Amino acid sequence: MVIYGVALLSFCMLVGVFLGDLLGELIGVQANVGGVGIAMLLLILLSNLTSQRFSLAPMTESGIHFWSAMYIPIVVAMAARQNVVAAVSSGWMAIIAGVAAVAASFLLIPVLSKAGRGRPE
Repeated sequence: MVIYGVALLSFCMLVGVFLGDLLGELIGVQANVGGVGIAMLLLILLSNLTSQRFSLAPMTESGIHFWSAMYIPIVVAMAARQNVVAAVSSGWMAIIAGVAAVAASFLLIPVLSKAGRGRPE
């Protein structure tokens, strides 16, 4: 059912926003730091975990995959509401954290590419 996909998406968003706020507090920035990215990674992890570990009905699995695909526009909407000006004006830590996250993502592309190939069946 599609409702399970919505529930999974909502759970990931709430956890991501909470962890992003917590991370912002830990590094001294009064903003959500990486909450949207955390939510996206959590959604990818959980949606793939459900198809590998659990035997779900095809309707339930299609609902989860539908909302996983719909997450990109939702990420754009969530990111648009974040206060970038407040994060940047809080100091260099926000800029350094953003640049470090992007650099780490670029460096992980070859690793994830190799891991994603897997074994031919």
